[in-house]
Amino acid sequence: NYHPIVPLHAHLHTPPASTTMVGLPSMLAAAMVRRQIRPVLAKSIASQTHSFLLSHPKDVDQGEPYPRGRVVCITSGKGGVGKTTSAASFAFGLALRGRKTCVVDFDIGLRNLDIHLGMERRVIFDFVNVLMEECTLNQALIKDKREGNLSMLAASQTRDKDSLTVDGVERVLSELSEQFDYVVLDSPAGIESGARHAMYFADDAIIVTNPELSSCRDADKMIGFVSSRSRRAEIGSDAKEVSQTLLITRYEPARAEAEESLSLIDIEELLGLPVVGVIPESKDVLTCTNVGSPIITLGEENSAAAAYSDMVDRFLGEEKELRFITPEPVSFFKRIFG
Repeated sequence: NYHPIVPLHAHLHTPPASTTMVGLPSMLAAAMVRRQIRPVLAKSIASQTHSFLLSHPKDVDQGEPYPRGRVVCITSGKGGVGKTTSAASFAFGLALRGRKTCVVDFDIGLRNLDIHLGMERRVIFDFVNVLMEECTLNQALIKDKREGNLSMLAASQTRDKDSLTVDGVERVLSELSEQFDYVVLDSPAGIESGARHAMYFADDAIIVTNPELSSCRDADKMIGFVSSRSRRAEIGSDAKEVSQTLLITRYEPARAEAEESLSLIDIEELLGLPVVGVIPESKDVLTCTNVGSPIITLGEENSAAAAYSDMVDRFLGEEKELRFITPEPVSFFKRIFG
């Protein structure tokens, strides 16, 4: 029930050339073409004369301990793939491992992260209040009651995404990076303002996708945007590229084996990124959201919680094999009686 994974900073192995999914070869060819033209299409959201407050990216490329907090963007092309669920569990997992972590909701006007963390009744000031200097950053930060290393900065429900500016976002991230080891950005889906501002300052990007063609196609587009429109891309050879990894959610090994959805190999072939985690489908995700508790808090007995825990360890550099990617064996009685 285990499958070896390529370490985050190692070269990807060459995936098998064959695939059983109809339409996948043409998508692979299209993806290669898109990636060849991405640098040409890149446009900066910041001025060429912009003076950065957030320190140079190379400051956090030498390994822990970092001189400032590392900025991690959780993003996707398609909505509803589990970004906020993943951001909540990922941030909680980092905090459990002793890293001071702040998770920021970038979905201005449509915030949900506070519900996933059980903090919805404690939001007084939000991200936009800080941007508009209507309060201090510390006034807007909400500390988790269960884990002292975790804090949240909520998005506004009453403003629109035009409130975000490069200067304002950078100022807030600069302050956060001085207080926290990791600043996790819960990005909205797609390529609108919230997503573009979140990915621009990222040191790491975790691309979330489901095992379906439409989700993977949109994820491939996001990979291109992160590669070409980030601050690191603008700086060029003086900084490493944004470290991008793939998180596959709602994975059902039995359906993948029956060719009813994309398999892990199909997704690796299509997107070409190292896989930081595979999260199995679980009914407990909805239950945990409703009670305001990240699913990672359920512990090793729960498959989704264990998969998120493994994902956090891999992100921090630990080599772990993937679990929950092969169908569970069917018992004799289940085969007979269904």
